[in-house]
Amino acid sequence: MSVAPSKIALPTRRLDPALVDLLKSLKAGDRIKLTQTVRVGAKSWPAEAVGAYRGVSYLSTGVTVDRVVADDIVVPTVHFTKDGGELTSICLDENTKVERV
Repeated sequence: MSVAPSKIALPTRRLDPALVDLLKSLKAGDRIKLTQTVRVGAKSWPAEAVGAYRGVSYLSTGVTVDRVVADDIVVPTVHFTKDGGELTSICLDENTKVERV
């Protein structure tokens, strides 16, 4: 499932170049920690997930159907396995932190 470094797609919103470099360097089985900010109404809090990296892929949303190709929305998605064996995927945004642990 891992994508070759030359195949890293560009998301609609640019990710931090350091994050892109990290994603390119990860290999299956590397331990990672992802941190995102969850927002509900006026409240927000950090949410963390830790596990073994499985790969990265790119979700092209259905909003592009019958539209101009330049309107494509591409969402990078990191796939990993939590310590309890749960297969998990998290879509990245410009505020997501990914760390090798």
